[in-house]
Amino acid sequence: MLDTAVVENICRAAIAEDVGSGDATTAAVVPEELTAEALIKAKEDCCCAGLQVAAQVFKELDPDSSFVCDVEDGDRCPAGTTMARVKGKARAILTGERTALNFLQRMSGIATLTSKYAEAVGAYSTTKILDTRKTTPGMRALEKHAVKMGGGENHRFGLYDRVMIKDNHRLVAGLEGPDAIQRSVKSAREMYPALEVEVEADTLEEVSQAADAGADYILLDNMEDEEVREAVDIVEGRSVLEASGGIYLERIPALAQTGVDFISVGALTHSAPATDIGLDLKL
Repeated sequence: MLDTAVVENICRAAIAEDVGSGDATTAAVVPEELTAEALIKAKEDCCCAGLQVAAQVFKELDPDSSFVCDVEDGDRCPAGTTMARVKGKARAILTGERTALNFLQRMSGIATLTSKYAEAVGAYSTTKILDTRKTTPGMRALEKHAVKMGGGENHRFGLYDRVMIKDNHRLVAGLEGPDAIQRSVKSAREMYPALEVEVEADTLEEVSQAADAGADYILLDNMEDEEVREAVDIVEGRSVLEASGGIYLERIPALAQTGVDFISVGALTHSAPATDIGLDLKL
């Protein structure tokens, strides 16, 4: 379950954006006291995510509405599956239709794409698929939830919950002299002893330096499969290894075979196509 307050705030902002001063078409055409039922159906095969958010949209518009789920987040839904049923004031259903579907289509799209990456790992199940911070501003909680529903795992949520020393950080640290990685890790541990420390490495030499410095995680940036395999041998379990950059679906099986712990994929959230989901009104 997503945090209720987070979902409420996101839904209220989305409704305000769409409705503005009022739904002119619905107010002009639909009787105020008319009640209705609507079925939300998958129009293509997908992995479901976002039901809680869709339900909240209708609840914001009609507190007396009911939203009954026929499936759960994380379920695989063949085309034609009825995902949920909403009952209440017809005006509220019609006003909330697009906003609710936007959330459901976006989140199910992310979950569906993630499921393909997770399944591509195959027999090498010790390797896990991770998301990134390449999310839609304001939607990160929803998009990361969708990744989990698709069988992936979440990387850090923001800048505050893990130290991640990237190439530009190392560049700045290098102004003070050699051993930038060693000094950066040491400084991070002194200032934030409760946080895990990750170091981005562009070369195998940097991988070795990061492992020697005691980094909890090492991000292998844009490395070929053989380089990733060598990094696994160099580190020998001293740090958790994450392959990132240049990741595409067809590459996952070979990359998983290297023994890397995680594969992070920005495309899960920045390039997932929306799932085709529709709402059919019944009077």
